[in-house]
Amino acid sequence: MSERRNDNNNNNNNNRRRNKNQNQGQKQEGPKREAILDLGKYKDQGIRVKFIGGRQITGILKGFDQLMNLVLEQVEETLRDEDDDTVLTDKVRKFDGLVVVRCTSLLTISPVDGSEIIENPYAPVEVEA
Repeated sequence: MSERRNDNNNNNNNNRRRNKNQNQGQKQEGPKREAILDLGKYKDQGIRVKFIGGRQITGILKGFDQLMNLVLEQVEETLRDEDDDTVLTDKVRKFDGLVVVRCTSLLTISPVDGSEIIENPYAPVEVEA
């Protein structure tokens, strides 16, 4: 009987150690990655968003997250030609309220007032001799 109790105690101790090790093995947070595009400077300003597939909208940027999901207000979609969907027309469709744009469908984001040239963040650094 005492041997059985010792086995149970050993099993309980092993389980505690295993649980403790599992908790210590949780993923540690590394350094925060810097976003390639700083959307904060476009908050409350007009932006143009082009989607995969050719659709295009403009609106006021109200919010965003690190994945580039966007929240826009006063959104207008520029409609495409019925005969040739690669051609944008002068017709627009307006959306009331807030619109959430999923990051997976984005192709380009640009300010309505114009574009800005940024350095290529992936270009190899040239070392001068």
